Amino acid sequence: MSISLVKGQKIDLTKGNSGLTKVVFGLGWDTNRYDGNADFDLDVSAFLTDNTGKVTGDTDFVFYNQPQHPSGAIIYSGDNQTGVGNGDDETFTIDLTKIPSNIERISFAATIYDAENRLQNFGMVDNSYIRAYDANTNEELFKYELNEDFSLETGIVAGELYRKNGEWKFNAVGSGYSGGLATIARNYGLNI
Repeated sequence: MSISLVKGQKIDLTKGNSGLTKVVFGLGWDTNRYDGNADFDLDVSAFLTDNTGKVTGDTDFVFYNQPQHPSGAIIYSGDNQTGVGNGDDETFTIDLTKIPSNIERISFAATIYDAENRLQNFGMVDNSYIRAYDANTNEELFKYELNEDFSLETGIVAGELYRKNGEWKFNAVGSGYSGGLATIARNYGLNI
């Protein structure tokens, strides 16, 4: 049974669900209130961080130019450049059994490609969400609607999968950032 999360809410994913080994995290969105001539392209990325809250290297950053972590723990579906259609626009499939032991958190972000030059922001995005479902049964575990007004932000950290006492949990973060992917990446210890 799926749970609707609110900002700041945390839930257990594996506690009491010992058969859960592969989880798909899907992000979806639609554009609204945009009458510019440029395309509107959202990109999602994942940051695998250790106990310092930082990546241990470039390989801990999974995105359209690096769609798989070397451990095989996370695989990115690829870049949907339009967001057109129903359902998830981009996904990450995570094998919980393959996440390296030094990784304590996987944060999921969405950013608008070339937002500053195209004069775009998340206030122009509608129906955005992150959800998770069991890859083996397709049962939805939760959905978090990102319905805050991000009228100045060009990047969002939607949520984070984190390890606590040997179990995997999820935190609905919903934090907006100006400066897009570069700002979010610096937050996790990367300089892009």
